[in-house]
Amino acid sequence: MKVSIITVVLNNADTIGQAIDSVLMQDYPNIEYIVIDGQSTDGTLDIIKSYGDKISNWVSNKDGGIYPAMNKGLKMASGDIIGILNADDVYAKTNVVSSIVELMQQKNAETAYADLCYVERNDLTKVVRYWKSGAYKSGSFAFGWMPPHPTFFVRKTVYEKFGVFDTTLRSAADYELMLRFLHKNKVTTCYWPQVAVNMRVGGESNKAVSNRIKANNEDALAWQKNGLKMPFYTRYMKPIRKIPQFFIKKR
Repeated sequence: MKVSIITVVLNNADTIGQAIDSVLMQDYPNIEYIVIDGQSTDGTLDIIKSYGDKISNWVSNKDGGIYPAMNKGLKMASGDIIGILNADDVYAKTNVVSSIVELMQQKNAETAYADLCYVERNDLTKVVRYWKSGAYKSGSFAFGWMPPHPTFFVRKTVYEKFGVFDTTLRSAADYELMLRFLHKNKVTTCYWPQVAVNMRVGGESNKAVSNRIKANNEDALAWQKNGLKMPFYTRYMKPIRKIPQFFIKKR
């Protein structure tokens, strides 16, 4: 079974090498690695080129933003299962992909997800937040639950059946996609209770309170776009659920 991993990057010369290395170090033998560069000008492209044919496929051109770039990668992907690793992130273990594939096969699941650690930008061993996902239950999205998108693996057939990222959304397209897959269309999923990804702090939707408010508004729009009525308490539950992440530091 082939697994496609997609990394989208724009001017991340300081981190892209570590992201690439974490994919290449995976012990799973059949990985197609795709890198989508948005015409970086800081040396990122030179780093990508330095890996030669270790990267299965890469392109560098204007793409209109992170979600259009992800959609470009999805169109290029030929794997049975697809994962997306951001340029600021790294896989936490060398067996992430193999463990996810094994679990999805055992559970006959269409998607899978795991735990995630937010780490300091310059010290990947320093945990700032620990996102323990927990098992998914029907209706969990209404109570503010969502899986960490960088840990979310999806069978290609799911994208073909239910669509890709909604590029009209600026910061919540990943939330909308997972809401559409898991909550609306009842796509089957399974949970690997391990840290799969270390994510550097400083994501766009979390940089400022104003950005978080905008993202929260987009979450509501995600429900509306899917013809779903978002309970009034969901808007408040989603940020509240994040509070324990700052106190759980175990890995």
